[in-house]
Amino acid sequence: MAETKKIATRESFGLALCELAKDHPEIVVLDADLAAATKTEIFKKAYPERFFDCGIAESNMIGIAAGLATCGKVPFAASFAMFATGRAYEQVRNSVGYPHLNVKIAGSHAGISVGEDGATHQCCEDLALMRTIPGMVVLNPADHYEMTAAVKAAYEYNGPVYIRLGRLAIESFNDPDNYQFEIGKAITLKEGNDVTVIATGLVVNESLKAVKELEAQGINARLINMHTIKPIDKDIIIKAAQETGRIITVEEHSIIGGLGEAVAAVTSEYCPVPVNRIGIEDVYGHSGPAVGLLEEFGLDANGIKKKIETILK
Repeated sequence: MAETKKIATRESFGLALCELAKDHPEIVVLDADLAAATKTEIFKKAYPERFFDCGIAESNMIGIAAGLATCGKVPFAASFAMFATGRAYEQVRNSVGYPHLNVKIAGSHAGISVGEDGATHQCCEDLALMRTIPGMVVLNPADHYEMTAAVKAAYEYNGPVYIRLGRLAIESFNDPDNYQFEIGKAITLKEGNDVTVIATGLVVNESLKAVKELEAQGINARLINMHTIKPIDKDIIIKAAQETGRIITVEEHSIIGGLGEAVAAVTSEYCPVPVNRIGIEDVYGHSGPAVGLLEEFGLDANGIKKKIETILK
């Protein structure tokens, strides 16, 4: 087992980009005046001639990225998720998605774990927005090693990709010596037959802790890490539905339009079973310490465990 790292996936993203760029001169990076926060500054320091600060003009940044893609470059355009997917949605849809250009969009500081920045910056709608765009791949890596692999996979995929980045430093749980990342193929982290828990992003590790505690109480839960929201892994969902008869999804995102609804769409069509969604209810977040907010919204290990217990009762 390799070293356990406690690192934010936004930093893992910056490091992975810098490493990948060594052998791929066509990679360029764009940012909207947030390089220190999105960690694209790591790339900027190493390859200043391949870095473009577009200022606080996210829509323009996406347009520039689209233009670069038509010239054979592979642009990674980064900003806060709220702005990369919200403010620039029209440009992402029409300038990148419609012509299916090879642009990679990184939405950092997603979810309520942005913390003190508050509701205006806590984007809990980005996965929903991006998965509605035809042909858009949507990735939500869960730890350092998964983010590193996801950035490489995004580069190798010829077409638009959205990658969700987190602000909060989290412990890694994947073993890079044995880890394999494939777009559209989820990973079973724990076997179980009583219920299936499907989690994505930052809350995967919290869900892993929760199901281990449940096992000590006699509840044998299967845990699946759904790192790709689109294309969703239908096969693993159908198999889980058939074998456990109930699915609970966990996401640091609105329960409207995110992982939970993507999973429910699969089960309703292929294998109808009860699907319960744990995530942000139909509310805005608010300012506060990131860890405290996760606890308040029931997205820490203890909160997830309690919600699963309540559902199963």
